[in-house]
Amino acid sequence: MEPVVLTTERLRLAAFTPADAEDVHAACQDPAIQRWTSVPSPYERRHAEDFVGRHVPESWRDDTEYTFAVRPREGGPLLAAASLHHPRSGGWEIGFYTVAEHRGHGYAAETVLAVARWAFTGLGCPRLEWRAQAGNTGSRAVAEKAGFRFEGTLRAGLEHRGTVRDCWIGALLPSDLGLPSPMPYLPAGPGPGPA
Repeated sequence: MEPVVLTTERLRLAAFTPADAEDVHAACQDPAIQRWTSVPSPYERRHAEDFVGRHVPESWRDDTEYTFAVRPREGGPLLAAASLHHPRSGGWEIGFYTVAEHRGHGYAAETVLAVARWAFTGLGCPRLEWRAQAGNTGSRAVAEKAGFRFEGTLRAGLEHRGTVRDCWIGALLPSDLGLPSPMPYLPAGPGPGPA
């Protein structure tokens, strides 16, 4: 897929380019980003250059991951990043971070909603999942503000730097945003009884 540009009232989401390496490197020096996300730790300049120069364009081209740099709509500093990927057959997942000095302004929730709307309307996504290490209360607050419903804790559900950790999971459906689903949805209900 060719990269797309998404906009909201305040934000412009576009694919990272090689010119973004310095901004990515600076953002990923944040201990919280290194603690809660899958970026390398320590995060070196070469990691940023590989990410924006190879990983992002290859992932768009191969339709495996769609990663966005989030900036003010009229231009300015990197505020956040978001990634939409489908690691499991039929499953879609969103990940995100907010640059430390720009937290607390609602940029991440606005970004997540923009990416979710695009996933539902442009990609035919029937369900979007959010996962985070149990304890990542900032990520959970963003997901809930964006409308994700918390579905529980998966024991040993997330691999992180050679260990498995408990993982929170939530989901957003097209209907949660007033959008049609690409497939009929039949919620669980009372069954016919014991077999």
